[in-house]
Amino acid sequence: MSNSIINGLGYAHIAIASYDFEKSLAFYKALGMTVYTEWGEGDKHIALLDMGNGSLVELFSKPTLNSEKSAGLEDGAQFMHFAFSADDVDAAYHTALAAGATSLIAPKDAPLASHPVPLTLRVAFVKGPCGEELEFFKATVRE
Repeated sequence: MSNSIINGLGYAHIAIASYDFEKSLAFYKALGMTVYTEWGEGDKHIALLDMGNGSLVELFSKPTLNSEKSAGLEDGAQFMHFAFSADDVDAAYHTALAAGATSLIAPKDAPLASHPVPLTLRVAFVKGPCGEELEFFKATVRE
């Protein structure tokens, strides 16, 4: 289905502010992402990371955040969570844990009372190295 208001609208990237850029970069690389391009240095270092299918994550160095607490949603994070699609949610979750994430919600099935398309989700949530909340997500249409 295409967008009838803004032609060509789609996902470009999500930007994540990191108070420990190198730690975050290593974490996302451990999830299989590669640096597509990067620019700046120090407090102005930015990297575009390719998730493997051309979808991008933009990682910003923001050392002034200083701590996991200051990166949290209650203190002004710019997103609630970022959902990655994954063919195998369980494997993605365990890969993230092995890379240093902490578990928020272990993989589970969530049948939705959705309409007109009835969905069952397989989801898991982790917290990344700088407090960002990440979801691994797979939707299946129920008959």
